[in-house]
Amino acid sequence: MQKIKHRLLVALTLFALSGIDSSCSKTSTESTDIIGNWKRSSEFEGVGRTEAVSFTIGDKVYAGGGYDGTNRLNDFWEYNQLTGTWIRKADFPGSARNSAVAFTVNGKGYVGTGYDGINKLTDFWEYNPATNTWTRIADFGGTARYGAVAFSIGDKGYVTTGYDGNYLKDLWEYNATANTWTQKASLTGSKRTDAVAFVYNSKAYVVTGINNGSFLNDFWVYDPAVDTWAEKRKITNVSDDEYDDDYGDNITRSNAVAFIMNGKAYLTNGYRSGVIGTTYEYDITNDSWLQKTALEGPAREGCIGFFVSNRGYITTGNNSSSKFDDLWEFFPDAEVDDTDN
Repeated sequence: MQKIKHRLLVALTLFALSGIDSSCSKTSTESTDIIGNWKRSSEFEGVGRTEAVSFTIGDKVYAGGGYDGTNRLNDFWEYNQLTGTWIRKADFPGSARNSAVAFTVNGKGYVGTGYDGINKLTDFWEYNPATNTWTRIADFGGTARYGAVAFSIGDKGYVTTGYDGNYLKDLWEYNATANTWTQKASLTGSKRTDAVAFVYNSKAYVVTGINNGSFLNDFWVYDPAVDTWAEKRKITNVSDDEYDDDYGDNITRSNAVAFIMNGKAYLTNGYRSGVIGTTYEYDITNDSWLQKTALEGPAREGCIGFFVSNRGYITTGNNSSSKFDDLWEFFPDAEVDDTDN
């Protein structure tokens, strides 16, 4: 699996750095200054896996694909947050894959790119929840890749970054009405793979990721109205401002996950000198980060994150040889509760 080659490169590059505690025990996160509670919820009903995809339509979440350590998968599941139940839906009809991307436009889900164990991919598929059917759409306009990020703004979908044999930062816009891809302004910062993206107030934020063994600290926001990128504060302590005194290199990572709740973004888990479960809250208005309670289950990379009804969750992912199926909900302003796991 090509992702393993990246892990070996990172391990060799960072061998001389001090180790990062990847445990997620409550004793490591209890502090008068760090709050937030992770509550275990109704676990994902498919097999444990890593580098799956998810998209949200209305109050339902759809998740599937990924890699279980032996096989790449094409099963898809619907999560009903109100009832806490998972229902299996129509299988993804393309090649089973990991490290793909997904987004939602006009009440339909879109999944494409990724890696099938042999090939990097460009095919894209549309899921219609009303008919529980998949339809192949126009292939992705850029090069075949995996480890990209995707997001939707208004009635357009977007895919950027990733790895096609080289690290990438091109941006492509999908018009579902015309079924066409159009190249837009490339990410202004570093090329990267395994970053995260989130959307707030019709702008997309792209942060973290890796390029040639280096974990990146630049942070960018895209405005589709003017097709431009603007830089935010870096995610390491690079100034004398008090806001970043505690950043260090703790926010930088790859293969993490992010979601939005109550106008703030949450970045958690990922890989840096090993898997990490640390969690940070991003205040979009003030452009600053605050450490929150680390995931109270096993730290992991390659998980999926989603928010529905303004509630944030993560599930799946891997830690070494372990592939997970547990589901965790995050309460950012609550104290740690030892009884809800």
